[in-house]
Amino acid sequence: MKALVFNPFSGAAGDMILACALDLGVDRTEVCELVEASVDVSMEVEEVKKKGIRALDVQIKVPEREKVRHYPELVDQIKAAKLPSKVEKSALATFALLAEAEARVHGVSELETLHFHEVGQSDALADVIGSAAALYALDCEAVYCMPINVGSGFVKCAHGIVPVPAPATLEILRAGGLLFEGSNVKKELLTPTGAALLTHFAKPMESFPQGQVKAIGYGAGDAELETPNVLQGLVLEYDEELIQDRIEVLETNADDVSGEVLGNLFEELLALGARDVAIIPATMKKGRPAHIIKVIAKPEDSAKLARKIITETGSLGIRVVPTRHRLMAARRFEKIKIEVKGESFEAAVKLALDTGGVLLNLSAEFEDCKRIAKKCGLPVKEVLRRVEEAGWSRFS
Repeated sequence: MKALVFNPFSGAAGDMILACALDLGVDRTEVCELVEASVDVSMEVEEVKKKGIRALDVQIKVPEREKVRHYPELVDQIKAAKLPSKVEKSALATFALLAEAEARVHGVSELETLHFHEVGQSDALADVIGSAAALYALDCEAVYCMPINVGSGFVKCAHGIVPVPAPATLEILRAGGLLFEGSNVKKELLTPTGAALLTHFAKPMESFPQGQVKAIGYGAGDAELETPNVLQGLVLEYDEELIQDRIEVLETNADDVSGEVLGNLFEELLALGARDVAIIPATMKKGRPAHIIKVIAKPEDSAKLARKIITETGSLGIRVVPTRHRLMAARRFEKIKIEVKGESFEAAVKLALDTGGVLLNLSAEFEDCKRIAKKCGLPVKEVLRRVEEAGWSRFS
């Protein structure tokens, strides 16, 4: 699988995303022609150096100062540009993210009445259209984004001076679930347009995944900083066609908890969203019998699961293994019909698939097989075998 990973250690803006994609090998001429045919601008691409790092710099030249646009005007302009279907859809979705964020910040209930200032200008329109076209041209099966450096301090906008990240940018980050962090750079490093493009195209990622690097690109920002003001992008090739997932592992020792309480805790944790729970017998100091409680969780669920463990067991603390990546198969349930002693039965099977739809494993649903076994007077393992054989025959 080919994937694009953005590493915004110096933030991101629309022009930086466009320049980074071009530097990864996209045909500059084609993208320039598409942008200039869609928006009344001229687009220039040149090589620059940012603290010794060679990068591409995209400059969008706007003929004259423009009037403030309303959201419906932007939508009409994008639709009138006759863009390729995927590019048009992504451009509309990106500006919808911007519009919804601005509406929430300013308390506007009707998007039709919303007017844009900085993000409604032709250069922003060109950045979005060009970025969408370039990203699709890379033909990656997945796009990921590392934690974004948003900067710090305050920034001046049409409505006055606001904190960094700007309120609209923060709303977009919240909507997309992208990871971000502040820094000692007293500047806005992530613009609303950059946040909207990354939110639309990318999934959050904590650290670099395993894979073979096929291409590296850098898109230059305008400001001169103490560190390289570039957006880094990598195209990686994966051998495994498995899903990337972020998890945390919660763990604690319990040496004074009954089996009944542990059994109830097991069910409570799964009901609260734990991905998996394991309770392992252990021996602690002075030979005391105990249990190790291990919980696999999504990072956003860790706090409530840790609280449940503490309240149910009396533990004074929960160890949390830092966020890691795991590779996992996609899962899907299907129904299988089998015939036992002349009678037809239906049972569920769980399929494990890679991203290409190839069947990796298959297992019968135990409760269904138990029900069939009880009715037919057969061992459960025999029914499990028959259901799984029928499943492999149908889906392999």
